[in-house]
Amino acid sequence: MTSMEPTGPRLLTVNAGRPEAVAYTDAPGGTTGIDKRPVDGPVRISDPGPKGTGGSGVAGDTVCDLRHHGGSDQAVYAFAREELDGWERELGRPLANGAFGENLTTRGVDVSGALIGERWRIGPDLVLEVTSGRIPCRTFAGHVDEPRWVKRFTRAAAPGAYLRVIEPGTVRAGDAIGIVHRPDHGVTVEREFLAATTRRDLLPGLLAAGEALHPESLRAAREYVAKYAADS
Repeated sequence: MTSMEPTGPRLLTVNAGRPEAVAYTDAPGGTTGIDKRPVDGPVRISDPGPKGTGGSGVAGDTVCDLRHHGGSDQAVYAFAREELDGWERELGRPLANGAFGENLTTRGVDVSGALIGERWRIGPDLVLEVTSGRIPCRTFAGHVDEPRWVKRFTRAAAPGAYLRVIEPGTVRAGDAIGIVHRPDHGVTVEREFLAATTRRDLLPGLLAAGEALHPESLRAAREYVAKYAADS
């Protein structure tokens, strides 16, 4: 009898990075943990604490620049294997799981189409909540080492998703991913990303996602609405 590949949305790998000194980051100390590699065995994921003091929610993973990365609302970064496959074709080179600095490489999940506040259960215990898309930065561009990378990644508008930890748990490659809560507001990760980057006019619509939205995006939306209300 032949074994069959698991069907349905799956966690392909859990990826973690160690500090590495590089020339392309402006992080304190000149180090980054963006070079993430698949981890063998079960991995604990929990709330790392507030931004500025809390790093990654993934045990064994390092966040070097606490000014911009890590913390409760960016505890975990997920990216779809399907999107990596698309970039492989465009760039003409292989991209391993973790190549974009993601903690979770998924299959069968529309990560950038996920709704803000959507909750995923991975494995028996872990529950995560989608908060925002990932904004490309200098360190990401240097890591990928492709011309005009920030503009190209932004134009694609498929940024992957940051998630907060609702219920901690231990996961491993192959675990099923189930959507256990899906809001009805229609604010997707892609829409939040566009509002934060190239379509500021979309900011008011983000308010429909409420407190589930990443606090920085929520603040930007409120400030935009207040500014234009005052000008009208």
